[in-house]
Amino acid sequence: MKIKSRYVEDEVIMDMNTTPLIDVMLVLLVMLIITIPTQLHSIGMNMPIPKPNENKTPPMVVKVDLDENGNIFWDGQGISSIVELERRFTKASATPVQPEIHIKPSKKTHYRYLASVMAAAQRQGLIKIGVVGNERFVDE
Repeated sequence: MKIKSRYVEDEVIMDMNTTPLIDVMLVLLVMLIITIPTQLHSIGMNMPIPKPNENKTPPMVVKVDLDENGNIFWDGQGISSIVELERRFTKASATPVQPEIHIKPSKKTHYRYLASVMAAAQRQGLIKIGVVGNERFVDE
């Protein structure tokens, strides 16, 4: 008696072996990931270098306030024009230790007024400039 096999040996298998193709694709993918440079989204900032033995005297602070109409206030006193502000910035930049300039715009101040004050301070050589009071806008 002859035993019949479940598979006929004469039949050709028509399925394609995809394992080597998948292996090649994975190798190419890994090579692509390794060769792509990492993208760095950063902004260059001039941060102060910490000095452990530095004198801990509080810095001189000049408060520049802006209202919604573009009026400028230097430590609470009104300034007539941007020319007067630049003159005061020039005087402040000539001191041995530059003061910190804290610019505080009101809630409805247009950005062009803030930008003009910051540009005036930068043109006169001041480097310690900051916009303060932004925590007012968090809950909006």
